[in-house]
Amino acid sequence: QVQLIESGGGLVHPGGSLNLSCVASGFTFSLSAMSWYRQAPGKEREAVARINRFSVATNYADSVKGRFTISRDNAKNTVYLQMNNLRPADPAVYYCHAITSGEVQYWGPGTQVTVPS
Repeated sequence: QVQLIESGGGLVHPGGSLNLSCVASGFTFSLSAMSWYRQAPGKEREAVARINRFSVATNYADSVKGRFTISRDNAKNTVYLQMNNLRPADPAVYYCHAITSGEVQYWGPGTQVTVPS
């Protein structure tokens, strides 16, 4: 059974930090590219950050470059998103996403991030 379980969301004031975690099971995590997406009310889901299976390449949305950092620990089947200097534009449900070597995609249920303006 495939599972992606996010944690670490919550309420933080502007300028604060949160560290999201996503623990994966049921597929070969180390061979999968991992990403974080987010979706705010009334908006489409957007890609925030991506890390390839070897942790060599990372990509970020322009809106989070320099503030967010994606990383992974293949020994723990976990991907992280360190979010610094959070802004009122960042609140959303943040989703963990996996693409396996066989191009199968999985999503977590999401974790809420709230930044009051």
